[in-house]
Amino acid sequence: MTKYIDHEEKEIIESLYADEWLTDFDESIKKAYVESAQLNRYSAKQINIEVSEQDYQKILAKARESGVPYQAIVSMLIQKYNEGKIAFI
Repeated sequence: MTKYIDHEEKEIIESLYADEWLTDFDESIKKAYVESAQLNRYSAKQINIEVSEQDYQKILAKARESGVPYQAIVSMLIQKYNEGKIAFI
């Protein structure tokens, strides 16, 4: 399938390749974004845990129902525990 672009889109593409676009960020904002990206890049840690087969199967089933990876559910539970929204009894 061939995709056609109109005159305005062509001008925008050409101006991008010609480096005619300028950023309105000053250096302090740019530096803050770079620092934030670097901190977030290394913030995730991988852990290994042992759970019963029954618990594992229940988490997998709930993950399939909600359409998210089971790891995301486990991560969310840990975050909620750390925030004090759920308690260990």
